[in-house]
Amino acid sequence: MKLYWYRLQERLEHLRANKLFETFVIGVIIASALLIGAKTYEESSRFDQVLVWLDRAVTLFFLFEILVRMAAEKRLLNFFRSGWNIFDFIIVVASLVPINDSEMVLVARLLRVFRVLRLVSMVPELRMLLAALVKSIPRMGYVALLMFIIFYIYAAIGSFMFNDIDPVLWGNITIAMLTLFRVATFEDWTDVMYATMDTYPYSWVFYLTFIFLTAFVFLNMMIGIVLDVMQKESAAQQLESGQGEVAEVHWMREQMVMMAEQLNRIESKLEPEKDRVE
Repeated sequence: MKLYWYRLQERLEHLRANKLFETFVIGVIIASALLIGAKTYEESSRFDQVLVWLDRAVTLFFLFEILVRMAAEKRLLNFFRSGWNIFDFIIVVASLVPINDSEMVLVARLLRVFRVLRLVSMVPELRMLLAALVKSIPRMGYVALLMFIIFYIYAAIGSFMFNDIDPVLWGNITIAMLTLFRVATFEDWTDVMYATMDTYPYSWVFYLTFIFLTAFVFLNMMIGIVLDVMQKESAAQQLESGQGEVAEVHWMREQMVMMAEQLNRIESKLEPEKDRVE
């Protein structure tokens, strides 16, 4: 019985690692996303029964796929040591909520929307991007704090200078910050600028310096932080997979350390012989 289970486990492990199977799973995830989108159209009411059966088929396939991945592990506990595996397991189990239950229909539909996120767990590159984004949040927080300070300073200046011109846009510091957010996102910001230039001809300096700081300097700082973290994540991924230049350099360093240890051992053995000769 154990021999049969081991053979079955090996086959399931080969199936899990099969690129064609992974591609098919990704295709089903995309089909699931399209299925969710199709239900938002009024014309879909004519195909309600077909969509229900397709949804059941997708749910059963996801259940089969997660069971294959769980059974392929030597120990079931190893499966739940990965955060992505736990995420996939929760999404699949949540998808088992019946969609034809009138009380749970909204919850079931919302849970099925999150099945699209399984695409992130299936594609390593997307996992790397998401991990880089999450790890860059603390550093981005300092940039966001500095940006808030700039917003606050410019909002205070704008409220003092332009309150009499347009109290709707510059009435107080809160409204002024919302106006500056509109300027920073380039939403008809020239209309705001031209309205103040009638009274203050050089007020364009106020807007251009603000746009330069927020739209160019801080945006590039954000991008630089994310790119730096992405490079580190990519290097860590290459090191973990044993591929790429980073992995080769790491292997060479390990070899050099081993050679240095061997030389030290040889030298330690030769030292007593030198003492005897002397």
